[in-house]
Amino acid sequence: MTSVSLALTWNPIDWPLTRGPIPYAILAAGWGSLLVLALLARSRTWWRRRLPVALLTAAAASLLLDIVVDGWWHPFPEGLPRYITWWIAVALLGLSLAAFRMPGTALRRKLLAIGAGSLVLLMASSQVNRGFDQFPTGRVMLAPWLSKTQELTTAKAATTVSPPPGKVMEEVWTAPPGLPAKGTVSTVPIPGTKSGFKARDAYVYLPPAYQASPRPLLPVVVLVSGQPGTPGDWVLAGQVNEALDAFAAQHQGLAPIVVMPDQLGSTWTNTLCFDSKIANTQTYLAQDVPDWVRANLQAAEGRKSWVIGGASMGGTCALQLAVNAPEVYGSFLDMAGQDEPTLGTRAQTVAAAFDGDEAKFNAIDPLQVMAAKKFPDTAAAIVVGRTDNEFRPQQEKVYKAALDAGMNAKFDLMPGGHGWIIFRPGIVDQLPWMAQQTGLIR
Repeated sequence: MTSVSLALTWNPIDWPLTRGPIPYAILAAGWGSLLVLALLARSRTWWRRRLPVALLTAAAASLLLDIVVDGWWHPFPEGLPRYITWWIAVALLGLSLAAFRMPGTALRRKLLAIGAGSLVLLMASSQVNRGFDQFPTGRVMLAPWLSKTQELTTAKAATTVSPPPGKVMEEVWTAPPGLPAKGTVSTVPIPGTKSGFKARDAYVYLPPAYQASPRPLLPVVVLVSGQPGTPGDWVLAGQVNEALDAFAAQHQGLAPIVVMPDQLGSTWTNTLCFDSKIANTQTYLAQDVPDWVRANLQAAEGRKSWVIGGASMGGTCALQLAVNAPEVYGSFLDMAGQDEPTLGTRAQTVAAAFDGDEAKFNAIDPLQVMAAKKFPDTAAAIVVGRTDNEFRPQQEKVYKAALDAGMNAKFDLMPGGHGWIIFRPGIVDQLPWMAQQTGLIR
């Protein structure tokens, strides 16, 4: 089937936005519009005055934005990726050129300038999206409005199934007739009873087998988002529920229970994922979340049945919890995380979290913890993009530290850089590993 015939049969909201002809068509239209805005003019005023001023305005706005975002606001500890800075500058140039085209022109020319500027803005947005792969299709982009959640199943089954020693769940489980083909996704509050942490509602995925009676006692995977981020990112952008449904379809409805709690408190906040003057996030993830699972769900007990995972800052968070709360989490998945929690520099981080007391930071810094303590009963999966020049060296350092600490660690490279371009396929690739570590499959 040709790409044309596929395009004719697919729902338009499922057309790919980060590969294929659409992003290239947008790229061509955007550059063409930028050239028209800059060069298509006969007026000497444009060439002598308006064009130079438009270029200077765009340059000044780009510089100011860089100073405000990376220098003052600093929402990203590692700073904005260069390609994003570049495309923001291109977008500002297009908007500046369009604005300086407006004065003293007819309505038709004003509308053309607005349209051309919009195409440049669309091009820049498309290219940033290609880098992160945040929205591979329109359906994913519209997921907050299209996706529906269900009421969480909190009723306890009268009988449960657990594998005997030496067996895994799949070897003793037989799916009953009429088992649902898909799991459920729910949003629920998980209160910070012990931590005092004010978290946004969590997302919870329950696999098809959870609806069965007797109910299998399934392992639990706790997934945390990157920063900036929301608990729903794993469902809305990562489509983790679809990956879990596909896994369950191959294993008689079996898949892990996946809890996606909030470790940030708000989209742009960085709590650093430990207990400090900023927030008691470690207590929330190591005590409040497991306590809530035990009170509201039926799941397998013991650290061998619990995995914590995350991407970017969430990957760093998973590493921290694995070494600072090893009694809770027996395995962790660190996708493109950092080698230590940070707000930019070590000094900035220590000052904000511990009033400058570096000894307190050293006590929870994962690499320093691993250097002082062995973790022979912890399994680790370290995943990073092959072309992620910022995080790959850090992940290589984490992998070496994990091996030196006696962990059962593996290191996987994914094609791509930093973003959902590796997080989305990465979770699919690592699901069998997590299921094996937790005794779900052989």
